Amino acid sequence: MMVEHHRRIDSDQKMEPKKVELEDETGEERAKRVWKMADCVCFDVDSTVCRDEAIDELANFLGVGEAVSKATKAAMNGNTRFREALRSRLNVMKPSKEQIEKFKIENPPKLTPGIDKLISSLHNHSIPVYLVSGGFRSLIEPVADCLKISRTKIYANVLLFNEDGSYSGFDENELTSDSGSKEVKEKKCLMF
Repeated sequence: MMVEHHRRIDSDQKMEPKKVELEDETGEERAKRVWKMADCVCFDVDSTVCRDEAIDELANFLGVGEAVSKATKAAMNGNTRFREALRSRLNVMKPSKEQIEKFKIENPPKLTPGIDKLISSLHNHSIPVYLVSGGFRSLIEPVADCLKISRTKIYANVLLFNEDGSYSGFDENELTSDSGSKEVKEKKCLMF
């Protein structure tokens, strides 16, 4: 049996069909083939690459977990656009630069079992890996470092601080700061 796999050459070109021969392939073999054919792979970070939700962990660390949880539930139910929910959660937390640094030291990344091997295998096959998240770049950088993913391949929200290190907001120009941020991933590379 022949199937057509669409392979993107780069973000400015159209998808080119590539014929792939499928015989009596197992699910595992099919999955391996699909991974090997990818031009690049984008991963969400929270509850995918990592076992936890960094914003919830940060909120608990700051002692405002319950209030942030309510804002998160409202966003997940579609009652609030993501950017508004992000703004309201951050206004509850108001994390300082110092608190972010302390949080990162006391809370190293909790990787999902096997993700390090998967990403290593993708790297071994010269397949670029990107981390795309509605979370915060400063909290994702240690994850990228653990997995040997270049920090230039992180697409996430950027926290902003005043000169004294106090919280001043987040970069609302980041595409990942609003609803529909998965479109960012699709524009950059194929999703798996």
